Amino acid sequence: MPAGLPAAEGEDALPKDAARAAQLWEDLAERIARADIAYYQEDAPELTDAEYDRLRRRLTALEERFPDLRRAGGPSQTVGARPASGFAKVTHLKPMLSLENLFSQSDAEEFIARIRRFLGLTDDEAVDLVVEPKIDGLSISLLYEQGRLVRAATRGDGDEGEDVTANVRTIGELPETLGGSGWPDRIEIRGEIYMSKADFASLNAREAEAGRKVFANPRNAAAGSLRQLDATITRGRPLKLFAYTWGEASAPFAATQWGALEAFRGWGLPTNPDSVRVHSFVDLWERYQAIERRRASLAYDIDGVVYKVDRLDWQARLGFVSRAPRWAAAHKFPAERATTRVLGIDIQVGRTGKLAPVARLAPVTVGGVVVSNATLHNEAEIARKDVRIGDLVVVQRAGDVIPQIVEVDVSARPPGAVPYVFPDVCPACGSAAVRGAREGEDADVDRRCTGGLTCPAQAVERLKHFVSRRALDIEGLGAKQVELFHDAGVVTAPQHIFRLADRIAAAGLPPLAEWEGFGAVSAANLISAIERARRPGFARFLNALGVRHVGETNARLIARHFVEFSRLATAMESPEAGAAEIAAIDGLGAAAGGSLAAFFAEPHNQEMIAALLSELDIQPFERRETATSPVADKTIVFTGSLERTTRDEAKARAQALGAKVASSVSRKTDLVVAGPGAGSKRTEAEKLGIRVVSEAEWEAMISGSE
Repeated sequence: MPAGLPAAEGEDALPKDAARAAQLWEDLAERIARADIAYYQEDAPELTDAEYDRLRRRLTALEERFPDLRRAGGPSQTVGARPASGFAKVTHLKPMLSLENLFSQSDAEEFIARIRRFLGLTDDEAVDLVVEPKIDGLSISLLYEQGRLVRAATRGDGDEGEDVTANVRTIGELPETLGGSGWPDRIEIRGEIYMSKADFASLNAREAEAGRKVFANPRNAAAGSLRQLDATITRGRPLKLFAYTWGEASAPFAATQWGALEAFRGWGLPTNPDSVRVHSFVDLWERYQAIERRRASLAYDIDGVVYKVDRLDWQARLGFVSRAPRWAAAHKFPAERATTRVLGIDIQVGRTGKLAPVARLAPVTVGGVVVSNATLHNEAEIARKDVRIGDLVVVQRAGDVIPQIVEVDVSARPPGAVPYVFPDVCPACGSAAVRGAREGEDADVDRRCTGGLTCPAQAVERLKHFVSRRALDIEGLGAKQVELFHDAGVVTAPQHIFRLADRIAAAGLPPLAEWEGFGAVSAANLISAIERARRPGFARFLNALGVRHVGETNARLIARHFVEFSRLATAMESPEAGAAEIAAIDGLGAAAGGSLAAFFAEPHNQEMIAALLSELDIQPFERRETATSPVADKTIVFTGSLERTTRDEAKARAQALGAKVASSVSRKTDLVVAGPGAGSKRTEAEKLGIRVVSEAEWEAMISGSE
């Protein structure tokens, strides 16, 4: 279990029943989605790499135990976050995917072993790999047509990114026109934009001298510089680029990954000089250790090493799984650590009323970044580690901003340091803060304020969530504006947003255009954005309400079931029956049903919804048709020996066509593919009347669908 992780939330603490699994999946999905927005859209990470990776590993393990939880649009099937507003949207010709993460030598060995098993290679057949440093920067896609740069786009959510062409053209080392020869007429070059450590230090010095906010690290500086709406600002920032792969290409130009890098260099594209090709695991491991030793002395930040299968024909056979290719992986470095003192422990109140403890630290440099705060997770975590004010502690970070406390040096504890007593009242409103029951467990690990909307901390955070991108998405109404309007008393509940001008006038305040930070244009733009938000979709509106256990994914499942919000409201008039109906929806459970029933039963929530319905026209949920194939949504079982391909390849092709692959035959099985030597599974299928086909028949069935 990673250091700093409460036992109740450890890697092995997975639920055994479907209802609790669905609840946990929703919680994990919502946390990952928030972290993706913070990292990819806002350039302000809120989790360490280690915490983020732990969430994804836990979600993956949960989906392996409960395959029905895996769904389109879920974190395991998506990359990054939606493009932010302010830039034109660009659809990538081929998706920009993420990479599987490796964390140990044994992980790296298993990565190569899986490749061998998938391809059916013999032990004496070499698997060459390209090894390159993993740059901690911003992924970019560069479209060249007839050798000329015509478009540059950020990764975004992997399918759609932001058009930053004008800004990318300011990067001096990037060629406007490809040199050399052999480049395809059309090719998407993929790479990483970064800022060197020296340039980062100089930029921060200039920002500090000018009285402006400094950047937390080179990655944030590079991302913030590239995403300036004014390209002249980007031109003044020292950005660099390494090209390392490609997306769409109109014609083949290399037979190997290494050959592609050589082609890039010939075309004038900058590539990382520390990339090498290795021919054995021994060479690979030596290269990983060598790069790790040189990490601090490199001119740029890296957070690991990337491995890629060299042969492109093998890459094509290996293909992809969910959000990542099978032929590549990122081997992360261990988190960086430092020692410092705990000066105090503060309690922050979140949108759901959760009391989140944060340690105030004596400032210390960790991995090149000065940090003064560390997450303490929850009450149980503080008690488990026995963190006390005045303690000498080890903190770690893994490329992000917020570190965590790894351990306490009890031998250096100052006299008089006493155990921390977690508050049982909310520091924001004085309401009781309790640890509620969690389904199937003794108690929730989090302590929460019971004040609800009467708690100012929750009210502001709930309003921020209500207008956020994944909720009503009101452009121009961000966190600062919400705080401003709340402090002025003109927006203290969601419905007030849609009466903003009237409430400002009723409060005797000047028109919005005269407020500091606004003008005639920005005020008019905000009012227009509010008007555009008056027709939200059912799922967006439900997510915006901020009901616990009903995040974006569960809101969509509920909207799909009821279609219209009025039907949900009617069902909730009978709390017990309504909760049962929600719990019976595939992928949900008692937690979501109970939360919704409790939410609708509260009189102040009923008043809020009634007021919102008088302002909004909530649109019914639209069921979109998805691409189908002969095996879409069917459950397939493979048995016996496959002669034309490996078992892994066959499963991957079936899943790519929308099928579910099961390991055993049951009444839910739709088709059995039986090769030579098929035994009990074939017998069971025939007994149940399930269709059985040969490998050749299977190939013919799917041949026109890929």
